[in-house]
Amino acid sequence: MDDPQYFDLVRAQLENQLISDSGSSDGHLQVYAKDVPRLSVLLIDTLLDSPTQPKQILAADLTTDPGLLTQRREYLAANRRLLEAGGSVHRLFIASENDLCREEFARAFVSLVDHHRQLGVTCGLAVRDRLGADQAVDVVVIAAAAVLVEEEQGDAEYTNGRSSVYFQGVQQWTNRFESAWGQGEHAAPRLLQAYDAVARPMLDSDTWDTDHAAQAVAAL
Repeated sequence: MDDPQYFDLVRAQLENQLISDSGSSDGHLQVYAKDVPRLSVLLIDTLLDSPTQPKQILAADLTTDPGLLTQRREYLAANRRLLEAGGSVHRLFIASENDLCREEFARAFVSLVDHHRQLGVTCGLAVRDRLGADQAVDVVVIAAAAVLVEEEQGDAEYTNGRSSVYFQGVQQWTNRFESAWGQGEHAAPRLLQAYDAVARPMLDSDTWDTDHAAQAVAAL
């Protein structure tokens, strides 16, 4: 295990709260449906309660329906607890070029970004079409201790969905996230800022121009 103490704390909680046999002795756990959001909260709360450092989350979201992400209230509340305790959250929204050019998507997306910024999350944007297959993944990296990979995205009520948690090989996921986040002028926060500077005025004035949006996205 990359962080044995953190792993033992999570396993104890899993056996008490989620399932009688966590099946995680090999450093890998798979959960389904309603257990997925419960597990994501447990991982963050365990980070808060443990000596594990850094108190950091790196999260990449395949953003196809921004409205879904705003409904993960318990998960967002756990993010808030971490931030209020002095931790940090970097969230990378990964959206397709086509979606970023659509007014309906853009309106929901900027609202989602505003919500996360209000929590204190550092937000960034990546265009899905320009990422490699190993970068365009729904993943939450918990410090250097665990990785939650969403393999099948849940619906609003999480009646479906499938995720895996890995307690080994965390650094490779950190490296993937950092490569998608980028640096300098091409860093994800800069791309989000550039998109926001074009999309928000059109949304605020109800003058959405798809061609203008497409030009802005192409320039990211």
